Amino acid sequence: MKAWFRSLQIAFTFIGTVVGAGFATGKEVLQFFTRFGHWGALLIATATLFFVWLGAKMMLLAAQIKARSYEDLNKHLFGERAGAWVSHLMLVVLMSVNSVMLAGAGTIFSEQLQMSYQSGMFITLIACFFLLRKGISAIVSVNLLVVPVMILFTFALVIDTMRGPGADRWLTLRSDLSPAAAWLSPLLYASFNLTMSQSVLVPLGSVIGDAKILRRGAWLGGIGIGTMLLAGHFALSAHMPGAQQFDIPMGDIARELGPWMHAIFVFLIFAEIFTTLVADLYGLSLQLEERIRLPRTWLTLSLLLFCLILGQFGFGPLLTTLYPLFGLLSLGWLLLLILDRRLRRKPPHSPTAS
Repeated sequence: MKAWFRSLQIAFTFIGTVVGAGFATGKEVLQFFTRFGHWGALLIATATLFFVWLGAKMMLLAAQIKARSYEDLNKHLFGERAGAWVSHLMLVVLMSVNSVMLAGAGTIFSEQLQMSYQSGMFITLIACFFLLRKGISAIVSVNLLVVPVMILFTFALVIDTMRGPGADRWLTLRSDLSPAAAWLSPLLYASFNLTMSQSVLVPLGSVIGDAKILRRGAWLGGIGIGTMLLAGHFALSAHMPGAQQFDIPMGDIARELGPWMHAIFVFLIFAEIFTTLVADLYGLSLQLEERIRLPRTWLTLSLLLFCLILGQFGFGPLLTTLYPLFGLLSLGWLLLLILDRRLRRKPPHSPTAS
């Protein structure tokens, strides 16, 4: 039972790390899957296979080489010098992605709660600062609470959509976009999100260490991500093309469930953005500690200030511009992870996992 509980912790942390601003709001699902019409479900299945397979491989490699941070894994994949440069690039990418997360939190306050965009960002920053002081155990605990509730409410949207007239649109929705762009989309989506999730999954894999627990956690987490993607795609397809006009389309769809359900769902969207932001900032602070001799508190404050400045460009423009670009940059990393043959069949068993 303890081993299964640890696998669930890994799975929920995996889901919580991927289900960030773009995913939880529906904007990312729309960008990478729903806009391709009836191909969306098959594209989601393809992305899910990547999450299960490569999520497990990443954590098992981290356990094998005892990686403290994602830079250790990059040096393993690319070599000492190139790995350091890749980690520098990832540092910039992660900082930019965290700015998108923060912008998403601000947009929730402005679009869904009729509060100011700046207030939403400041409230999120303050909460992040205090949770980051607790370390990775707090991140795992928060995801263990938030992710299951988010899954339940996502399926509440699906059930509500099934009662409406557009329930079958995910099978019939047309798209004028090219098939090449459609089939590149799940590869970009998986490469981007797996690269970003390194900041949490690498140290987590190293700490847990047990191969069986890590594989089971990756299976549960990857399938969970795919299921939530499919549920979001199903709900968004029924509201196309109108859903494209909102920065937070899932929040607008949730209004149909009534004011109380809408309020709870908006809170959960914020919670998912918040947990991903905290997890990414934690990984970044570990990485910066290896480069800059400053107390973690000052490093964290510097990261939060950078996110606040870049977040001024707005959630929608940042996501639709940066995410596909970072997906392309991540393809090289994904290819090397696929081709790496140095993973032993049985990584060393860690006493923490028993």
